[in-house]
Amino acid sequence: MLKSVEDISSTKKRLVIEIPADIIEQEIVRGYNEAQQQARIPGFRPGKIPMTIIEKKYGKGIENDVLEKLVPQYYAEALKEAGLVPVARPEMDQEIVLVRRAPITMSMTVEVRPHIENLSYEGITVKDVPVEVTAEDIDAVLKNAAEEKANYEPVDEAIQAGDLLTVDYTVENEDTSAKDALIKVGSGPYPPAFFDALVGRRKGDVFDVEVEFPATTPSSFAGKTPKFTITVKEIKRKNVLPIDDELAKDLGFESLQALKDRIVESLEAERRMEVERVQQMELVEKLVEAHAFDVPEVLVKGDLERMYNEAKARGTFEGTREEFDAANREKAVRGTKATILIELIGEKEKVDVSEDDLRSAIMGFAARFNIAPDQVVKYYQQRDGSLAGLRNGIFEKKTLKLLLEKANKEKGVAA
Repeated sequence: MLKSVEDISSTKKRLVIEIPADIIEQEIVRGYNEAQQQARIPGFRPGKIPMTIIEKKYGKGIENDVLEKLVPQYYAEALKEAGLVPVARPEMDQEIVLVRRAPITMSMTVEVRPHIENLSYEGITVKDVPVEVTAEDIDAVLKNAAEEKANYEPVDEAIQAGDLLTVDYTVENEDTSAKDALIKVGSGPYPPAFFDALVGRRKGDVFDVEVEFPATTPSSFAGKTPKFTITVKEIKRKNVLPIDDELAKDLGFESLQALKDRIVESLEAERRMEVERVQQMELVEKLVEAHAFDVPEVLVKGDLERMYNEAKARGTFEGTREEFDAANREKAVRGTKATILIELIGEKEKVDVSEDDLRSAIMGFAARFNIAPDQVVKYYQQRDGSLAGLRNGIFEKKTLKLLLEKANKEKGVAA
């Protein structure tokens, strides 16, 4: 039972919890009785082993089992009674010692989620940007679709930029040569002068090219001036399909108009999602500004740790950890505040993450990354030990959507 709660700060509490002696003894006796029925010791019939032997042989293990059961149970009950939500494991002020027929008094400190007075989140004003799709937008998508469907066909013409060549080449004074090498004019680890020497040549031409490769070129010739002897064996040029009904049918649509309609639908949905993302960011910023409260230090440190690891992985920070923390602490504090506010609002609004929500998210990730659904589950289990991370992400998205529905939207400039 909860004996007392000491307010060390708004985010750190000291709890004193007592487990009654009779409850402890009851669990120990139950453990001894179960061990007596299950134990197999030569010279004794099952269930008839003297309790003194059971206590001597299994006593320590049974007492540990009792502690493992009762300590978390009474800790959870104390948190519920005190109305506290922990954000980290508690730190025990002293070791827990079990003494038969005596209560256990536990003193511990725990960082908790702060209580926020006057939580206000309805009617926040955000900019409502109308979504528009122009004829130029549609034409750009159609052009890209035609480019993707294009193929390369042989031509009996002079080489142009963008052509795909099949060549043989040797390099003077280098142990380097190639047969049927593919070179796309204007693309690849070659300097511009190399491509310039190809333009205007024709199939069957044999010629030398001597060019300097800058030291930064991603090539074995970096920093050198090799002399190539090149034989052009084939020239292919991209044949872009015309934008018409045939292209639309090739893409699975009945007509060009049907394809255009789908493009408009997709672009509108994509831009609407972007507008909502920006609105949600604006909502969160205004929520954080409107609520002043302290945040648990353990959460800030965890956020800084994540940010630091990501920055190191991207190679975007080269200073010390102390310099990084100093530069990013305010951002981490604001991020932690946002997370706490979203949690509180979601709980107040009874936002729920169903099994159908989880399945839908898993299938969405699987389709997006072209992997099996069980691989998505495996990823989260390896990263978090469970699907808690995925569930939390869904909870946050649903809460932000609810917040946006409750917001006041001001008309803005079209996106």
